[in-house]
Amino acid sequence: MTVVGNWLDTQDNGSVILNHPGARTIVTERQIKERGSETIADALRGVPGVQVRENNGTGGSDVSLNVGVRGLTARLSPRSTILMDGVPLAVAPYGQPQLSMAPLSIGNLQSVDVIRCGGAVRYGPQNVGGVINFVTKAIPDTFGGAASVQTQGAGKGGLKTLTSTSVGGTAKSGLGAVLLYSGLHGQGSRAGNDNTDIDDVMLKTRYALTDRDELAVNFHYYDAQSGMPGGLTAAQYAKDPFQTTRPYDEFAGRRKDVSLKYKHQQDDRQFELLTYYTDSYRGSAIESEGTGANAGKRRMMTSPRHYDTYAIEPTYSQIFRSDSMSNEVTMGYRYLKEDMDEKANRSGWYNPANVTSMPDASSYYQHTYGGTEAHAVYVDDTINIGNWTIIPGIRYENIRTDLSNAFTGTRREENYSEPLPSLNAMYHLSDEWKLFANAGTSFGSMQYFQLSKGGNGNAPAPGLSAEKAHTYEAGTRFDNTVWTGEFTLFYIDFDNQLQYINNYVGWTSLGATKHRGAELAFTYDLSELNSKLNGASVYTSYAFTKATSDKGNFSGKDLPFYSRSVFTLGARYETGNWIWNADSYSQSKQRSPGSGPDYITDESADGQFGDIPGYMVWNFRSEYSFGPTVSNLKLGAGVKNLFDRRYFTRSNDNNFGKYVGEPRTYFVQASVAF
Repeated sequence: MTVVGNWLDTQDNGSVILNHPGARTIVTERQIKERGSETIADALRGVPGVQVRENNGTGGSDVSLNVGVRGLTARLSPRSTILMDGVPLAVAPYGQPQLSMAPLSIGNLQSVDVIRCGGAVRYGPQNVGGVINFVTKAIPDTFGGAASVQTQGAGKGGLKTLTSTSVGGTAKSGLGAVLLYSGLHGQGSRAGNDNTDIDDVMLKTRYALTDRDELAVNFHYYDAQSGMPGGLTAAQYAKDPFQTTRPYDEFAGRRKDVSLKYKHQQDDRQFELLTYYTDSYRGSAIESEGTGANAGKRRMMTSPRHYDTYAIEPTYSQIFRSDSMSNEVTMGYRYLKEDMDEKANRSGWYNPANVTSMPDASSYYQHTYGGTEAHAVYVDDTINIGNWTIIPGIRYENIRTDLSNAFTGTRREENYSEPLPSLNAMYHLSDEWKLFANAGTSFGSMQYFQLSKGGNGNAPAPGLSAEKAHTYEAGTRFDNTVWTGEFTLFYIDFDNQLQYINNYVGWTSLGATKHRGAELAFTYDLSELNSKLNGASVYTSYAFTKATSDKGNFSGKDLPFYSRSVFTLGARYETGNWIWNADSYSQSKQRSPGSGPDYITDESADGQFGDIPGYMVWNFRSEYSFGPTVSNLKLGAGVKNLFDRRYFTRSNDNNFGKYVGEPRTYFVQASVAF
């Protein structure tokens, strides 16, 4: 028995998942490639309980990430702790957790670890929707490199190309390094301004100081710009769902970060020190629609925002043994400091028919600045006794957030001290079959935008407060290498969930919400049936979620923008040098009911409200490997949405309207390795 320490450092796709006391899925690099994924959002589609919204609204670019877990809002992924190699992806994890900029390109990924429950003590804040850790490619033990390219296009729009390269290795001295690059460039299926330019560069280094001590330093630079085609009215969508009426809307961002990790490990103890610094900029240019005397006119609004985040986190784990039991006690502390500076500019009102270039938004009308200082202390004890593993733990958050308005001189400050207990348990029926259950508490402090909108003096808008949720889970998991299966029941009791309306209204209190459901995943190796089926496997997953408001006008009704049912089905066949993949994805209808008092189900003329029909799409791919004599060349080709199923989503934020889904799209792939 050796100490585990950091749960996210262990990436064995079999035993790690099997012995985790909660719902957990690891998406591998092979799965990402065989799905023809081009964005990190693509990599998460089909994970049980996880719903990925199509690009829409002010999160309508390839730079953003819109992921919701178990009926929680998907707009810019604010309810999950989302990490890259253990470092938060958000520009400000406490004050601005939304991922309007998700600074990572998919070509640099090795895997994606999705912990839907059971990790709240170790990782936070905003973990009611679990923990998602994007794991980048590791430093090779021997020197080598790889390069790959994928190009895709549909009958509409242009081509979009993902290019990735890596080179590196480890010397006998124990010094290792790898240089990674992944870039996404080109046009999507929407007309006009769906242009994307993303460049993501990483330098990862590692040095084995001794047999027990290791130092790793990572440098990361991300630069991106992407157009946002915008929403359409019902009439515009009916005429041409691929058109755009917003030729100038765009999103841009940059991030520079460095992280350092020192690890000392012995058989029964481990010390780890993680520290990181991130410097982020994100900006948008979005046209807003006029009303009243300005109806039919527009004005350009830009939002340049800067954030700095620094954190240091030491963690110590040790195993204590006796004749009948063992305990692995882990204690950790994280200090995190954020600084933010957010401005907004706008142009005058204009007739869009008379504008032929990007309008000049030079009128400076909004400026807020502030920061957050947070201390988190956590301790848990992994108790192994007989066939039981029991993990009690507690996380304590102490948070101070402040925000000042440079125009009005108003300063607002919020302070929080919250104990967040949890309990995980697993019963080992055998080495292959486990039962698990857990209960945890999640906490999210008020964010900068929530503090800045509404209210008088030092008080935020009425009804807004910090969010707290209680999560419960029970399930079973089986893996004997021939077939694997998982069944999970979950329940989330959200005390007071906040809902974003738009930049003018800001946020409002949605009140208490309830999220309950079940998730099922199953894979089977068909070679067990007949030797002629060697290399063939099938898989399926189904998730049922019911997320409803608990009080108010919408009491008992579905929350917006989630599907009650999500179903996947697929098959993989590897024979000789060939690999064949076929899979499908389907989701039931969603709601866009507005904010009251009426729960809207019929489509509104502007396209932002009304039910959203469910859909099902099929995908197909094949690959041929030429082997080591041709530099391990692999060629692949496939088609997404094989039957060209037309579907859409809606947005009701500033860039509201209908958004068409991905049409039939063809892609080709090529890769080499040495």
